[in-house]
This record gives sequence, C-alpha cells and structure tokens, in this order.
Amino acid sequence: MSASASPMLSSASQMLLRNLADLTGPTLLMEPTLDQLAGQLPASYREQLAVFSSQVTVAARWQQAGYPCSTGLKPDFTERFQTAVLFYPKSKEQLTLMLQQLQPVLAEEATIFVVGDNKSGIKTLPKQLQSHGLNAHKLDNARHALWFVVNGRPAAGSIHAQTFDVTLNGMALRLHSYPGVFSHGSLDKGTALLLQHLAHVQSGRVLDFACGCGVIAAYLKASQPAIDLYASDVSTLATAATAATLAANELTGTVLAADGLPAEPGQFEHIVSNPPFHTGQKTDYSIAEAFIRACPARLSDGGSLTLVANNHLPYQNWLKESFGHCTILAQAHGFTIYQCLKTRK
Repeated sequence: MSASASPMLSSASQMLLRNLADLTGPTLLMEPTLDQLAGQLPASYREQLAVFSSQVTVAARWQQAGYPCSTGLKPDFTERFQTAVLFYPKSKEQLTLMLQQLQPVLAEEATIFVVGDNKSGIKTLPKQLQSHGLNAHKLDNARHALWFVVNGRPAAGSIHAQTFDVTLNGMALRLHSYPGVFSHGSLDKGTALLLQHLAHVQSGRVLDFACGCGVIAAYLKASQPAIDLYASDVSTLATAATAATLAANELTGTVLAADGLPAEPGQFEHIVSNPPFHTGQKTDYSIAEAFIRACPARLSDGGSLTLVANNHLPYQNWLKESFGHCTILAQAHGFTIYQCLKTRK
C-alpha cells in the first residue's frame, strides 16, 4: 500500500492521541497502523517514543518522521521501556507473539496499554489475557476504538515458529510460520490450486511475491533446483517464516523484505504470487493493483506472471490493461489462476 493510499488516522491512532497523557517515560509503540500518526504527534514525543513494526511500510514512515524504529522478528533496542502501547492485531494469535516480543524490552515496573478498533475483536481482550495471567481494564471508549490498561507483566519465553507438514503433488515439505502471516498454520486452497499450475517455471530468476510462510518459494525450488529463487514480502514475520521454511527443507534462496516488488534484481523470468487484498482488517486492492501494473517492466521478454485470486476480485481487468492479454489457467473452489506473458520484442 502506498503512502498516499493510507488513511489520515485510524480509529486506534485517534484513540492514542486522545490518551497521550497516559504515556510516561520511554514508550514503545508496537505494530502501529499504516496511517499518518507519526506526523500528527507533537514534536516533543520524538524524544520519548520508539516504534516496533513487522511491516516495512510502517517502519519506513516512522523512520522518515525521525523516530527510532525497529523491524524484524523482535524489537532490537538496548533501552528498556517504561510504557508500551500494543495496537491490537488482526490475528488474535499475534497478540501472544507481541507479548513475547515485548517482554525482553520492558522495564521492571512498566505499564502496558492496548488500543484497537471496535471491529478488530479487541472487546475480547480481557478474556484473552487471562490465559497469560494478565488482567485488562478498559479506560476509554470513543471514536470507534477502545483503550485498555494491562495489569501484570508478560512471562518470559522464546519466540518459536509453528511448523506443519504438507504434501504437494507428491512432494513433502515442512513449513514454518508465525502468527500474523497469511494462512498461518495451514495451506490455503488458493495457493494449493496455484501450485498445480507452475510446471512452466523451470529456469532463471524467479520471484515469489508476498511469500507468506514460503510455501510457493519452497515448492518451486524443490521442484526446480536450478532456478535462482527470490521471495519477498512487506512483513518481516513473513520473511522470517520463509527463511525458516527454506532452511528446514535444505533449500536456498534470497528472501527480501520490501514494499512492493523488491528493487533488485531488476528483472525476473517468472513472478508467482497469491497477492494480498487486505491491509489489517480492511479490504484493500491497492497493493495487488500496484503489483500487477509494475510487473511488465520487471519481467524479461517472454517472462511470465502467474497468480491466484478469489473469483470476485477485479484482477483480470488490471492484467489485461497491463499486459494486453490474460489467460485463465484454472478455476476451482472459488479461485482463479491467471497467467500473463510478456511479449517478446
């Protein structure tokens, strides 16, 4: 999602601004939403706030605004924070991961707040936290969002990927994933259908765009060891999962965190994707549209783009506009496999 496409302020960010007085001492914001919050905060907060985000688009925005920012699998700060604000995640499982990520960088007597849109599922927070030995109390309810304070400190624990095994077209693979990564813990039907239509990918530089847990990347490299494999995602949780998946299957490839198509290499022989159509809780076609329109310039002559999409999504028109043609390879289970070839000059 481009910077221009993000909302001015999400309801969660508005709620944070409403409760700025609660933030005392060094404060860590965890997984803030993609909006203009960094530019709306008083300049004095640059000395107080730091940010952790697994989304490289979000991290870049806060860095550009002059805030210390960490991305990756866990926060990388030497400082211990007196206050932390967790933006309630789309995946409830990711809240557990966020508490594990937060614990090592918390000061002994730290205060934790959780903020989220009413529609995000945050109303269940008190019940969720009981399983962690924590209590949550609602402090504010306004602007379609909730503001909770958490009593207690997260237990120490290491961060582990969830593993699961799949057999694809007779090939066994072990996949690694983290909460918040697409299709966490299971193989979605759309990707399974896509994997049945990739026999044309046999050589050259190949990109798995929006790689998630790396199932497409691993399948392609295991099927065709000679390819020069690349995998990219906007989420560093996804790139960490993909790197772990490749390693678990003794496969090699270059894994990149990137907003949109990675800058390097300049061209690919094949691009394969199950592109996202959500940003957080909301449907958002801008990522997929920008990706599709950028692909022709990044493919070698005669190269291919092969992707899967839900039948209702408007990808076919964008593909035809971008490539001048579009072939439907298969349709099943509510999904369509599209393929476009870059015409040789």
